[in-house]
Amino acid sequence: MDPIVVTADAEQFTCNAYLVPGERPTLVDAGTMPGVADVVAEHTEELDAVVLTHQHADHVGELDAVLDAFDPDLYAYGDRPRRTHELMDGDTVRMGDDDYEVVYTPGHAADHVSLVSDEALFSGDVVVYNDAAFSDGSFGRTDMPGQSRERLIESIAALLDRLPDSVTAMYAGHGDVYRATEDESVRDVVERALARAERREPKYPDEG
Repeated sequence: MDPIVVTADAEQFTCNAYLVPGERPTLVDAGTMPGVADVVAEHTEELDAVVLTHQHADHVGELDAVLDAFDPDLYAYGDRPRRTHELMDGDTVRMGDDDYEVVYTPGHAADHVSLVSDEALFSGDVVVYNDAAFSDGSFGRTDMPGQSRERLIESIAALLDRLPDSVTAMYAGHGDVYRATEDESVRDVVERALARAERREPKYPDEG
């Protein structure tokens, strides 16, 4: 069963929070939409884990509410209250019915990780399919304090090195889910995002 975007009906800015159903029901990020825990409860009685791609406010706003409602394990790369498992590059995390490799991908955030299985990529904000800048392969913004375009470029390149050709879906922190077509793979989208990041041009007109 495909991951469910539990923040799909949000009326305010939030990340995409994904419920990964299966043997080990897992939420990837929590978002900021009030009632996220209630939406999760509509799909599953138990939530075994929450995995954070990073801890920007739009990804963790409803985290405590989810933890209070389900008491799941909490996986995060950086320090976090109520964290039960520290993520490290190269770790394996079971989500739903599949194992995902943790790939450390800083640049947009110092604690950013991506999650890669044989068939799916949870890319957080390091790579998205569409946003206000690009419609077919974009990269995380790096104009805020503590962010680094150079580090982001290294992270996307590392992600490509560890991305199986069998991956057919990309679940990003913002924008639409991307599913591979006969003409274009997930790798193609990530490579396009990398090429755009490597131009070192501002992502948005007002970006310094």
